[in-house]
Parts: sequence; structure tokens; C-alpha cells
Amino acid sequence: MQVQTSVVDLTTPTGPMRVAVYQPKADKPCPAVLLYSEIFQITAPIARMATLLAGQGLLVLVPEVFHELNPPGTVLAYDDAGKDKGNQDKWTKPLGQYDSDNQALIGYLQTLTHWDGRVGAMGVCIGGHLALRAALQPQVRAALCLYPTDLHSDTLPAGNAGQTLARVGESNAQLVFVFGRQDPHVPEAGRRQIQQQLQQSGVSFDWHEVNAEHAFMRDEGERYDPALALWMYQRARELFLQM
Repeated sequence: MQVQTSVVDLTTPTGPMRVAVYQPKADKPCPAVLLYSEIFQITAPIARMATLLAGQGLLVLVPEVFHELNPPGTVLAYDDAGKDKGNQDKWTKPLGQYDSDNQALIGYLQTLTHWDGRVGAMGVCIGGHLALRAALQPQVRAALCLYPTDLHSDTLPAGNAGQTLARVGESNAQLVFVFGRQDPHVPEAGRRQIQQQLQQSGVSFDWHEVNAEHAFMRDEGERYDPALALWMYQRARELFLQM
């Protein structure tokens, strides 16, 4: 399926948020996916991920996750400077601001005639965390969280909004978690902590641990695993088209 792209600036309580929109050229309304990037924002690999998902018949919205902290259109490089800036932004933005971002994204979807009313969330790295955060919104039906960071460590500033893992019991979504066993950002003890909290919360979730490093979905660099990435895209297609 062919895909057309556009950009929209949405109003949020913390300032304008630039969102890349990937729309399949379909004859009927389709479900939507809120796609959350790594700390580097909408890089070329994230844009290709969004295009691939949209080509499956999904309306994909990709927000600039640190819009409050950077000029619109900011993309950080996959180098030490980009990593340092992205981590600084990650540790600066309170979790409650992602909640208002999610509400703005869902509000925007409600203005679109080519949206069928279903919405899911997907993300990688911090974006995997943010996909779970989005699943706290009652409208979100499913979330695919790929190697989500900072869930087990509670290291993101929460304030009155609460840490995401502690609030996971509020979600009614079908949750899917995927972790790499060789990922140093979420070691085995952290994975067990997340899994235990999910079990205790009573949410509906699937759990996968694969032989992979962090960022195995990113189609640049030596950590990329094309076979695993293909499997994950197939899983995403099933999850979001059937939610």
C-alpha cells in the first residue's frame, strides 16, 4: 500500500508539538498507531519504521517527544553528542507532559475522517516506555513496547503524574513487551521486576525475550537484526489491525 506523509503542529499545554503523519492511501478509514521514537527523535530509521507500518494500512502519528526542549524539526545524530543531548532531555521532561501530549494526539485523531476510531501505541527504547505510558489513556487498545527503558529504574521525573510501571494497572490495553537478553539498559533483574509488576497488576500482556542487543530494530548500525525486525513488524500488523 502506498503512503503519503505530512507534518502538523499540535497545540499542547507545554507548547506546540510537531507530528509527522504517515497515511496509507486507503479507500476506507483505518486504525491509528502512535509511534514513539528513541531519544534522537524522528531520525531516518524511525521515518522508515513509520512508513512500513503505514504501508500495512495503519495511520501512523510520530510526535517529536522532546518538543518542549528543542526547536521544531530537531533530529539528534546517532553519536555521543546526540546521545548526551537526548539523555539530558529524557531526564528533564516530566512524565505528566507526555500524558498531555497523548491527549493532544488522540484529540487530533478525532478530527480525521480517515481514522476508524481504533488507536494503538508502539515505541522503541524510551519510546517503548512512552508507548506503555500512552496505554494509560482509555482510548488506547494495544501497545507494543520494544526494549522499553527506565521502567524498572523509575529514573524519569514523574512528579504528581506517577511512575509508569506503578500505574500500569490502570491500562485496559493489550500489552506486548519485547526485550533483548543482551541489552545492558534493561538487565535480567530489571526484566524480572517489570514482569512481576505486570503479573501483579492483572493487565493483559504478552512477553518476549529474544537474543538481541539494544536497538535491534534500528536499521542502521551493527546491532540491527533484520530477521527479528521482520518478525516484530508482522506482530505489530496483527496486533494493531485486530485490536
